Amino acid sequence: MSRTLVCISASDGAGAEEIAPVVASRLGLMLVDGQIVARAAEKAGVQPDVVADAEERKSLVMRVLEYLPASTAGASAFTPYVPLEHLERGPAGDELRGLIRSAIEEIAERGSAVIVSHAAAVALGRRDGTLRVLVTGSEEERRARLGAAEGLSEREAAKLVARGDANRADYFKRFYGVAELPTHYDLVLNTDRLSPEEAAEIVVQAAEGPAAA
Repeated sequence: MSRTLVCISASDGAGAEEIAPVVASRLGLMLVDGQIVARAAEKAGVQPDVVADAEERKSLVMRVLEYLPASTAGASAFTPYVPLEHLERGPAGDELRGLIRSAIEEIAERGSAVIVSHAAAVALGRRDGTLRVLVTGSEEERRARLGAAEGLSEREAAKLVARGDANRADYFKRFYGVAELPTHYDLVLNTDRLSPEEAAEIVVQAAEGPAAA
């Protein structure tokens, strides 16, 4: 039994934006991240401040899913977490996070996707046929990668990595009540010395191998 649900969690600057589309393409799975769901919510006309009610959220999630691309394996846009400047201002941000999480859980119910978003490995980790992956790297290498990609100074890149790591820890704590641990994952990839192609191949091989019962 192969794993048809791959949850990829990523540290900023670890290179997952290059790895995830390759994994999705090789496995023939839809690629979904938080930004894709947020854009779908916008297209569906969903207002984040009206999704607090659980029953209403169910119908809104179905509307959002209708606006997801049929296949996003080749998508160039990649955001592991919806930018905090859009979500941290008041209850509406938390409601949009809740909508995104509900949409991701619904996508998981359908069973075939590469999901890169909002600690999906924690939310969905107990499902059969799920592979939980962490893509990370040293701060030094992640700073260098972000600096080169975004044209940032070393100081600016360092601030970006530090802020991303802090936001990540805060997200796990506030929404799942846990500190992120390696044991939340089946596979941890350090991209300091792995190319995106090499890392993607490892994930693909793990997904295609026998799944644990």
